[in-house]
This record gives sequence, structure tokens and C-alpha cells, in this order.
Amino acid sequence: MRNYYLAIDIGASSGRHVVGWMENQKLCLEEVYRFENKLIERDAHLCWDMKRLFHEVVEGIARCKRYNCIPKSIGVDTWGVDFVLLDETQEMVGEAVAYRDNRTKDIDKKVYEVISEPDLYYRNGIQKLPFNTIYQLFAVKLQNPDTQDWDWELLEKLGLPKHLFSTIHVPKTVVGCLTEEIQKLVGFNTEVVLPATHDTGSAILAVPANDDDYIYLSSGTWSLMGIERKIADCTEESRVRNFTNEGGYHYRYRYLKNIMGLWLIQSIRQEFKHSYSFDELCTLAKLGSYFPSLVDVNDTSFLAPKSMIQALQDYCERTNQEKPETECEILACAYHSLAKSYADTVLEIEAITAKKYSRIHIVGGGSKDGYLNKLTADYTGKEVYAGPVEATALGNILVQMLKAKDLAELKEAREIIKRSFDIKKVGSEG
Repeated sequence: MRNYYLAIDIGASSGRHVVGWMENQKLCLEEVYRFENKLIERDAHLCWDMKRLFHEVVEGIARCKRYNCIPKSIGVDTWGVDFVLLDETQEMVGEAVAYRDNRTKDIDKKVYEVISEPDLYYRNGIQKLPFNTIYQLFAVKLQNPDTQDWDWELLEKLGLPKHLFSTIHVPKTVVGCLTEEIQKLVGFNTEVVLPATHDTGSAILAVPANDDDYIYLSSGTWSLMGIERKIADCTEESRVRNFTNEGGYHYRYRYLKNIMGLWLIQSIRQEFKHSYSFDELCTLAKLGSYFPSLVDVNDTSFLAPKSMIQALQDYCERTNQEKPETECEILACAYHSLAKSYADTVLEIEAITAKKYSRIHIVGGGSKDGYLNKLTADYTGKEVYAGPVEATALGNILVQMLKAKDLAELKEAREIIKRSFDIKKVGSEG
């Protein structure tokens, strides 16, 4: 009897339900449902529409019954950082305020009055981003690499209630089964299993490599670039270079840097009068390749501007560079700036680890962007491999299969990825 596994992958712009199963020694995938996700404004804050998201999740699970692929288990992964507070009846308290909201403006300075920035990094090893959970929690009020648990001492210093933080569980943990109410809605019962619940954690599991000679790039709305390590790096050099240590499968650390990613391109596209396809955007960017100006894509001005085009132009003016005017120039500036940021990050990783890496594996939806992949190869001078596209759903499903013992170990899982999906080598003009 064939075992089906359902990955529910909720991203910042869309969500999808993907069913996976083994057939002829290969892993097969089928998307059974897809839905839009976007920010809404409530009470002067940018928020996630949790009621609609919940409805979409249930609707997607119900499709499995209709398509006769009832899953042995279900796993859910999403973006990180954001949270909701629950009362004693498990109902939401307040809105699900999103990381792009400005409520954390200058909150970092208030946190540093309690604990200095270097000391905070030494304790948690997390890259400084203005929307990190600690700043969000502290804003609502006005974790530690060695123990794999919450940093209770830090929470006490910040005056954050300890009862808000439940036990941390590792991937493969069984959460439970569907409630009776949900069973009635979807027509069946099944287990819910924890994957690597951060979408990047799931995506990195699907990198088709078992050696340590590569750098990964999880490419989507955000770009996350880094390596896997067995221990966290909380050194001052790592802090200054703004790298993060995020927990992964089997207590591995994803040592990486967040880069603004395709958010730039997506935002620019929405402002153009013509509804260009992404292939057309790439063509326009190539036509603008003569344009010389570059921006720091991680500058906070690009986090949630009212106009991304204006933000690019303003940055160029502030830095005494030529301002992009045409659609071709605007796109070329964004694409080349992203690729340059990737190249800078590669150099930083190699400096920190005192090691040269031969290649880059690009996974996720952004791996379909052939032009950006090629620019990445050009700027970094590395071999670049693109795919799989559905890396997050794949990583989610792999953990479920490992829990069910359909797969023995992660090494075997990654070998199956290599033989099941088309991994493309990207050309470079070097």
C-alpha cells in the first residue's frame, strides 16, 4: 500500500499543499491546493489574516480526500519570527502582527539597555534584523545555542512572562491527530508531525548534496545563504558580519545570512503599469545591464517601502550614484545588487570558516529565475546548481518519511532528491 505524506507550506505571499510518495525508487510530488497570502491592515498595523489562512489550510487538507490521496501524516512549515499569543482556551489574544510592521522601530535600543548587542549575540547567535522575535516581544511588553532551550535568564532580564514559552520539540515529533471538528470537515483523520517548521529549515533538508563543499541559497521572497554546521558560531566576528545560527534537523545549525531576496523584484513588478511575466522582467533586466548603480539590498529602506522603485532611486541619490529611471534600469539595479550581495556573502562565509567552497546550490521557487542564477554564477565565480524548486515541501515530506521509517537517514533522503528531480548546472561567463 502506497504511503502519502502532505506538506503544508505557508509562505509570505502564497501557500501550497503538496502530497509526496515513493514510486519506482523516486520521490514524486503533486500539488493539490494553492492559495494567496498577503498582509492586511488592522488597527494601524500590518497583520496576517489568520482566519482566512486557517480556512485555506483546512480546505487544502480536504482536497486529499477528493483526490484519493489520504496522507499518512501532515507537516506544516511557515516563515519564522512572527507569533501569536494564546489565552487559556487557546484563542488568539490580539492580532497576528507581521514582521514588516513598524512596531519594532527603535526597540533594539531599548533591549540593549537591558543587555548589550554583543552579549545578546553571544547568548543566542542570531543575526540582527529589526523584526526579530525578541524585539517584537519587547515591543508588546512597553534562546540559547548550548542548551537547545529558551534562554530563561534573558527572558527574566527582559521581564517577559515565562509561561508564554512552551517546550521546544525537534522535527519528527508527533503533535497529535486531527480534532473531531477538523475530521468532520476534511473527511478523515491522520497524524500531525513536526517537520523543520521554519520553511528555510525544511528547504535546506532538500539540498541534493551530502558533502561539505557547498554553500546553499534558499531563494524566494527572502534569500537565505549559508552552510550547515555542527556547532553554533557566536563569536564577535560572526556578530559583526551579522550571521545567524538557526536550529535545523537533528540539532544541525543553519549558519546563514538573511538577504532581502526576490521581495525587491516582486515589489517592483507590482508598481509597473504593464503586468509583465517574470520571464519578461528578466529580459528587461538584461536590456538594462549597462546600468552601473548598485544598492545594499539589506538596507532597512527596502523592508516595506510604499514604493520600492522610489526606495531604489532614493538610495542611489543618497549614495551619489546614477538614479535608475527606465524599467530596464530599475530591474537591472535590483538584479545586479542581489547577485552582488550573494557574492559578498560567499566571501564572508569563506573568511569566517577559513575554507573555500566549490559550488552553490540554489533551492526553492527562486531557483527558476535563470537570469538571477546566471548573475550569481558570474558574480561569485562558483559552480551554481539550481533545484529542486519545491525544496520546502520536499524537506517537510522527507522528515515525515524519516519519522515513518520509509527512509532510514538524511543521507539517503538527499540521494533520493538527486535522482528524483532535475538539478540544472548554471552557465557562467566567469
